[in-house]
Amino acid sequence: MANMPAPSIPNLLTLRGSRGGSGTRGRIRGRGGAQSSATTAPTPSHDTIIQGTDTDAAISRMSAVDLGYLDDPYARFFIQAPAVGAAVRRLPIINREGQERQIVSLGAGTDTRVFRLFQRGNQHKLIYHEVDFPTVTDKKHHVVRSTAAMSTVLPKPEAIAETHTWRDETLPGGSQYWCHGLDLRDLSKPDATPLSGLRTDIPTLLISECCLCYLEVADASKVMKHFTDRVPHLSVVLYEPIHPHDPFGRQMVSNLAARHIRMPTLEDYADISKQEARLRDAGFDTAHSLTIERIWEDWVSPEEKERVDGLEGLDEVEEWNLLAGHYSVSWGWREINLDGWRIGPG
Repeated sequence: MANMPAPSIPNLLTLRGSRGGSGTRGRIRGRGGAQSSATTAPTPSHDTIIQGTDTDAAISRMSAVDLGYLDDPYARFFIQAPAVGAAVRRLPIINREGQERQIVSLGAGTDTRVFRLFQRGNQHKLIYHEVDFPTVTDKKHHVVRSTAAMSTVLPKPEAIAETHTWRDETLPGGSQYWCHGLDLRDLSKPDATPLSGLRTDIPTLLISECCLCYLEVADASKVMKHFTDRVPHLSVVLYEPIHPHDPFGRQMVSNLAARHIRMPTLEDYADISKQEARLRDAGFDTAHSLTIERIWEDWVSPEEKERVDGLEGLDEVEEWNLLAGHYSVSWGWREINLDGWRIGPG
């Protein structure tokens, strides 16, 4: 995405701790707590600000790799050299997946999950779509074409003429990768056409990691409807902030507003019960939602907790619990057999 300075971008999760390191603490952008000083710089457009959130995500990903939380050899290719040295320590949490399947990632930005999936090799054909603003997909295309390690995974990243979409349909096992450059709000228009290469006859996972929350509520619902109307065998995973009305949540919203960032869906889907109702209203037969705090406590194995805590230690348990309690993962599905799909850490 556009290279905005990371301090203007909200992050999702704070670091698990910082003990014995350089003394640099991971500070969440848009979290509860003290507000940063205001700037007199011209205010960019809201779309530009939202595109810039990916810079912060890329720095977080690189920090997590450096510290041993994640194994991702591709993260560094989307970080400019000066940003690497200045990266603060943070812990992103990621969800994963594995007959013939399809994934559609909304607002994917510089996410490198697809490269790791295809590098590992897949037992079954996988069609992977990413959607983001044209400036983002153009940049990603350039990075892939100019980076040997990434062009090894996607050897023929061909641009589609007169569009900001590019693809590679030459992957092993018949797998495909599509990177669509478009404004998601275009999918909410009545005459919207399906994404190029989108299959409607195979199990599909729709992912939104703090993406739909930046749209107006009606637009976010229409984007989801675009896929529920076309793909019968559909599952979804949403990662979004919740609880905007308690003291921590109010400060979080205030900090975001000071940076000209709005999350319109936060008011309508303010807790996990409303997130579940949202998915049921969208047509998903099964819907669940948990906070990150609950997922950490109940889903992460003792061995993994011990490994993570051993990387740095945790100095701010109360702060971590507050932050983790204000983000949720919601998931649902309809007419789909989830055998063989895996959702969890790593």
